Amino acid sequence: MPMIFRSSRYRVAVLACALLAAAPARADILDSITSGFGLFSGEKYKTEILPDIPAEDIYNQGLARMDAHDYENAAKKFGELEKQYPFSQWARKGLLMQTFAQYQKPAYDDAVASAQRYIGLYPTSPDTPYMYYLAGMSYYNQVPAVMQDQESAEKALAIFTQLVEKFPKSEYVTDVKYKIQVARDQLAAKDMTVGRFYLTRKNYAAAINRFHDVLAKYQTTRHAEEALYRLTEAYFAMGVVNEAQTAAAILGHNFPDSSWYKDAHALLATGGVAPEEHQGSWLSKIGKTLGAS
Repeated sequence: MPMIFRSSRYRVAVLACALLAAAPARADILDSITSGFGLFSGEKYKTEILPDIPAEDIYNQGLARMDAHDYENAAKKFGELEKQYPFSQWARKGLLMQTFAQYQKPAYDDAVASAQRYIGLYPTSPDTPYMYYLAGMSYYNQVPAVMQDQESAEKALAIFTQLVEKFPKSEYVTDVKYKIQVARDQLAAKDMTVGRFYLTRKNYAAAINRFHDVLAKYQTTRHAEEALYRLTEAYFAMGVVNEAQTAAAILGHNFPDSSWYKDAHALLATGGVAPEEHQGSWLSKIGKTLGAS
């Protein structure tokens, strides 16, 4: 008798019948086999088409969650707008409000990421300055005590500076300029703290580098006076008298009534010298742009 080749569907059907007759307890195996080939049953899974929810309804649902202070779910709801209505004004508004909700929660890292995404997608939007502001504030609100890492202060300063440069007429500029000064003061305070530590350990070169940074980067902060005195102190201890004299002279020129200047003058007097500016000094160059804050 010639061998007859049958189709795979036929062979699966025969196998299924044999299993059903021989072992009813294996109905689960039979179901998995037959459902895979559409045998003996109708469709097991049906595609469900969900009705579209109007964008305005999604937006209002997000606002309702904001009113309830449920900022996490509000952010998720606003995020749905971009998924369901991409490249639309609703998507833009949704990303704006998502950022605000994340900021309010607060989920600062998420807020920064959303703000930066908005800036990249909508650089000319009227709300873009606000996104810079929220990103900067997200870092600003995380600025720690002086002795801790000041990365947040540095990032806040960088974003706020961009806001002022890109949008000088923005309504946020006045507030941002104040916060820029606070951030700069914080960074200067950290350098001063580290510089004093090196000074007490008689690591004068390391101390000078820190005080130099204060004058080079943060000369309009309240720490400029002390930085000049500490430079006088460090250079005098090292025996570099001309630099000590220059630091004291610049201190006296910019802050003549400062107690730090009186201390610097008294310190130099112990060595029989007085404040005197030496034009070849790097301090002399900084002194030309240094001004009282």
